[in-house]
Amino acid sequence: MAIESSEFCPHRSSYEDFRVTRGADLLARYTWTRPDDAMAPLVEWVPLVHAVALPGGPVVRETFERIRDELTDRIRDAAPLDGLVYDIHGAMSVVGLTDAEAELTAAVREAAGPDALLSAAMDLHGNVSHDFARHLDLLTAHRLAPHEDAWETRERAARKLVERLATGAGRPHRAWVQVPVLLPGEKTSTRLEPAKSLYGSLAGIEAMDGICDAAVWVGYAWADEPRCRAAVVVTGDDADLALEQAGSLARRYWEARHDFTFVGPTGQADECVAAAVASTARPFLISDSGDNPTAGGAGDLAYMLGRLLANEDLASGRVTALHPGIHDPAAVAACFAAGTGAEVALKVGGHVSAGSGAHAEPCELSGRVVSLQTLGGVRAAAVRRGGVTAVLTERRTPFHTRADFGELDPRAYDLVVVKIGYLEPELYDMAADWLLALTPGGVDQDLLRLGHHHVARPLYPFDDEGFEDPETAPVLL
Repeated sequence: MAIESSEFCPHRSSYEDFRVTRGADLLARYTWTRPDDAMAPLVEWVPLVHAVALPGGPVVRETFERIRDELTDRIRDAAPLDGLVYDIHGAMSVVGLTDAEAELTAAVREAAGPDALLSAAMDLHGNVSHDFARHLDLLTAHRLAPHEDAWETRERAARKLVERLATGAGRPHRAWVQVPVLLPGEKTSTRLEPAKSLYGSLAGIEAMDGICDAAVWVGYAWADEPRCRAAVVVTGDDADLALEQAGSLARRYWEARHDFTFVGPTGQADECVAAAVASTARPFLISDSGDNPTAGGAGDLAYMLGRLLANEDLASGRVTALHPGIHDPAAVAACFAAGTGAEVALKVGGHVSAGSGAHAEPCELSGRVVSLQTLGGVRAAAVRRGGVTAVLTERRTPFHTRADFGELDPRAYDLVVVKIGYLEPELYDMAADWLLALTPGGVDQDLLRLGHHHVARPLYPFDDEGFEDPETAPVLL
């Protein structure tokens, strides 16, 4: 069950938000389950269930229990199992729970029994509490952000599991430690130091005799729970070496806490718009980072649209901008009813985030419908006013690749404002220049503006002055 959930987002994730896969379709999800894979003679893969959702707000309790119960029922029906590949995220929040992954994993362990080996593949933005990790035998995480190695991570979890089962190596030691640092993902990209070297060292640690895997999690900054912080787990048969390497990684992370910087140049919304308009680099991309739906934002904030329309050069059409991905099903329906070429007068955005503050107020948008299309099964309508073209979607929709824009070519505009944090690879390659706008929203990069109340303190960056060096000695699970 995989989802990233912002507790500062008013959206609630329900069963309909999840893509649920079972049976042959689940086996087809992975390459390493194929009959021609090298593991095929060693293992019989039994498909259970996988549920994944676009990041959003906390999961409603009934949805969590429905998916948990199906998973555990299928585990019991398939018994006895030697092992389980546990394909999760690690940053799921559930209404009424304080450590959703720990509760889910405890149920999975009970269903699978004490002898089965559980191997988890996780996002490095997950939160790894002691209560969660103690139920697992192997756990690994992505080593790249952006996550270009996501499928490689899942395969590593599967191959490590089969290897231990096939050789009879059994349950390894897990050296676990949390580090009292909580940073947004946009400050921990592996494109930059110190994350680049920190994550770059993991393969070398994994290659040591007696070590099976090494992983570092930066944690998920937009949940408000005691488990939210960085973590290190080194897995291996040599307990002393695993403890040594985990402790070293934890100390390096702590000592580098001040060195983590944003993955790109930043500014407030109006500063970014003005700089982009004045630049000659085209297209110039701006990240509307506070409402990034792939980090857990509601995706319905029209705040950046308002800032674009307030710029004289953009309002007059002397400069053009494309702003895709504002979630507003009523506005989309109105555009489809009016038809391409029609003039419409809309109030855009804020339907989910209403009441969250001034930044969540709807934006008045009068203009011409210039495009109606269906993108990945989601209806999208583009409305142009002056030089600004806003793409409205009936569901929360990320725009990460050229294909996501459909018939609208982002390279034909001077500015492209995308609801995202760090740029995904295709956007990064497309951008002649870019800025990370520190906008408000459910995944605000300025953590101190959000109002965390339940994280365990002291915790950097909430506490720093007088914050003595913490204990970074790992324990064996």
